[in-house]
Amino acid sequence: MSNIYFFSEDTDFQPKQKINIRQWIKETTRAEGFKTGEISIILCSDPYLLTINKQYLNHDTLTDIVTFDHHEKQGTIAGDIFISVDRVRENAEKFGVAVRDELHRVIIHGILHLCGYGDKSKKEKEIMREKEDFYLAKRMF
Repeated sequence: MSNIYFFSEDTDFQPKQKINIRQWIKETTRAEGFKTGEISIILCSDPYLLTINKQYLNHDTLTDIVTFDHHEKQGTIAGDIFISVDRVRENAEKFGVAVRDELHRVIIHGILHLCGYGDKSKKEKEIMREKEDFYLAKRMF
């Protein structure tokens, strides 16, 4: 049984190839030296994620992802990854990529946050982007 769950809040969007995404996440996690604990990926609308962003982070801005780390055991990642489908669609169009590819980038971004990578400084953003590109290239689906 999987410990990676997908939910939808305030959207009907469902990702395709969930089994492959789960396997890819587990392989990424393992490559980063972690075990995969319970991870919830919640796909939602802009208004839903804006409420989360305001309530928990005091940020009054639209964003594509908010990640909450809930790990309890050292060496295991666990958490909730909230993803705005509206932002994913808009960014896919803006960057000229498929919605699926942008969704996968955002998912792996959240997983990398759970693995301890940040994205506040310029250097952290560079490392995060390199890691995203590396793991996106490893997708076999």
